[in-house]
Amino acid sequence: MDQAAKVERGAFNDEDLLARLGYKQEFKRDFGRLELFGLCFTIVGVVQSIAAVLLYSIPYGGTCAMVWGWFTCSCFLITVALAMAELGSAAPTAGGLYYWTFQFSSPRYRKVLSWLIGYVNTAAYIAGMASVDWGVATQIMAAANIGTDGQFVATNAQVYGVYAALMVMHAIAASMATKIIARLQYVYMFLNLALFLAVIIVLPVSTPSNLHNTPSYAFTHFENTSGWPNGFSFILSFLAPAWTVAGFDTSVHISEEARNAPTAVPFAIMSTVLVSTTLGWIVNIVLAFYIGDDLASVIGNPIGQPMATIVFNSVGKAGTLVIWAFMIITLWMTGMDYLIAGSRQVFAFSRDNALPLSRLLYNINPQTKTPVHAVIFLATLSLLLALISFAGPLAITAVFTMSVVCQYIGFVTPIVARWVGGSKFTPGPFNLGLLSAPIAFIASAYMIFMIVVFLFPAVPDPTSESMNYTIVVVGGVVALSLCYYFFPRYGGRYWFTGPVETIRELETAEYVTDDEKDSKNSKRTE
Repeated sequence: MDQAAKVERGAFNDEDLLARLGYKQEFKRDFGRLELFGLCFTIVGVVQSIAAVLLYSIPYGGTCAMVWGWFTCSCFLITVALAMAELGSAAPTAGGLYYWTFQFSSPRYRKVLSWLIGYVNTAAYIAGMASVDWGVATQIMAAANIGTDGQFVATNAQVYGVYAALMVMHAIAASMATKIIARLQYVYMFLNLALFLAVIIVLPVSTPSNLHNTPSYAFTHFENTSGWPNGFSFILSFLAPAWTVAGFDTSVHISEEARNAPTAVPFAIMSTVLVSTTLGWIVNIVLAFYIGDDLASVIGNPIGQPMATIVFNSVGKAGTLVIWAFMIITLWMTGMDYLIAGSRQVFAFSRDNALPLSRLLYNINPQTKTPVHAVIFLATLSLLLALISFAGPLAITAVFTMSVVCQYIGFVTPIVARWVGGSKFTPGPFNLGLLSAPIAFIASAYMIFMIVVFLFPAVPDPTSESMNYTIVVVGGVVALSLCYYFFPRYGGRYWFTGPVETIRELETAEYVTDDEKDSKNSKRTE
């Protein structure tokens, strides 16, 4: 069989598998294995994502938490990735989490759980998109502060204005044709790796000797300025790796646009997590060696970004602006890919008639073959969510923690349902075998514990300005979605039936090539 025939055979198998899951093929399958990895790796972002959340890592244990908090959390993240990859290989559909929840939960609870997880997962992408673009906006303002020698200090309103402009740009970019988006991932991968190499090479070479730290300081210096007890503070430092190496389900939501999805999806999940946790650990070690020993000045510098302060102290104004420009560009790429993945979740949930305006959102643009309406919907809600920043300087932290909490609720539910729901699980090509149960247990225990931890405020005895609003926003999502489900006469319980089959007649016959068809036809005419 030549290469073209192999591709054609793979496309048939993907379409046939999707049909068995109940859906007709509506997207173009332009993503190969490497391109799918590229999208997931770009969403993680490593260097630029660390830069966006370093402010939430240093106060909870200094360099020790940066290095060992990242390492410890990464071990648990790998177990989550393994459990998710196994599910993604078995049922690669854009619905992902809520589809799996329905399939594996007990018949008594599957509809309401699927409904709830669909809304929570949608909220996770709204919050994740908001947190990424807020990170880009603050990094742009940090560059402006550096470029004006500290004269320009952005107000919250100015940051939100830039954030809104970025969201509009992302909505336009994420609506492009799938083939263009897939090819862009090669560029994105190259720039992400180039930025990683630039940071780990430039800092050791250029940082003044008075800012060099000893190995003892870099690996063991614990400095807790949060006000929480040291042990709990160290756990709070997990927010940085948990937010950075997230989006395990992004490749699943793109699976209906990927070739050979049962193998491409787990490959993308595992390779992204393993590469990103390793590169991220290296970056944190380098930062710990060259951050200097005055951590309070790094956190409180007028630049407003600890990463930018570290780079500025090493390479000066001109060098920082060059590196920071690439930091902004790559984080902007992260936002674009995140919006793409999130829009597929919105599309899939609308396909199953669960969201308000589902008839409008379940739409594929005939020119680009992408869900443009879903893109606009997600971007609009992300714009509204970021208004929480006006509640106080720490209020926006809730957007970062909310994205992690909602993701973990969405991840842990189908993983647990697979083992306690009583439904049969048919594994795909990626199968953990005897290790499946213990890995699922460790991953679930970690996520349940971290959901509780991330609901705590950033500092003890919070005020209205320093309160962690995650519990309010996540609780609101859960409460409103359940109210909508149980609403008398018109609620989802009266009409939501779970994933809707969009294809009724499945072709189960063995694949037949054109030559075989011609041969059969010729025999019939003889």
